[in-house]
Amino acid sequence: MSTSEARGRVRAFATVSLDGYVTGPDDHAGQGLGVGGERLHHWVMGGPWTYDSPREPGAGMTDEDRAYFDEMLAGTGAALCGRGMYDSAGAWGGRNPFQAPLVVLTHRTADQPDPSAGFLMVDGFGEALAAARRTAGDGAVVIGGGADVIRQALAAGVVDELGLSTAPVILGAGKRLFEGFDRDVDLEIRAVHHSRYAVHVRYAVGRRTSGTD
Repeated sequence: MSTSEARGRVRAFATVSLDGYVTGPDDHAGQGLGVGGERLHHWVMGGPWTYDSPREPGAGMTDEDRAYFDEMLAGTGAALCGRGMYDSAGAWGGRNPFQAPLVVLTHRTADQPDPSAGFLMVDGFGEALAAARRTAGDGAVVIGGGADVIRQALAAGVVDELGLSTAPVILGAGKRLFEGFDRDVDLEIRAVHHSRYAVHVRYAVGRRTSGTD
């Protein structure tokens, strides 16, 4: 199903280092962004933070960072993420912290928690996106990661808007956002925001793709 036939738009967004990593090395529960990767989310936390003394996401966010964040989440009806992101975040303590239902793409659907936790585990990208769209109704579906899920969404041609935040750091290792991605995708710059912690660019995503299907 094309996005023109979908009731809501699909937005994907991620934060990368200057050299294209979405995490530092050794990302796992309790260290979700890997070694040194917490610097990627200074903009989310409103400044420096550590895994040992986490701060509430969004608290203290600068006006510029907040403007971008609010634009990307405007009208969200459901969110979608991968199992790696879910596990690295420690399942957010067992309860969905976001303001919309969260679909988790995973082969291990038997791990489905109680529905009151706000998570829905679905196997297969197409099925997960369809579930998110049903949940979202006329609202937007926001894909927040990880990198593999964003790559699948772009390869499938379902993303209407891509948001990339580039943090002023070179990590040198970790997980790359576009590792192994072989598609040709046209992007159009829609808006740019920046703060001392990141440069945020919103791109409209074209529909021309090529590569191995």
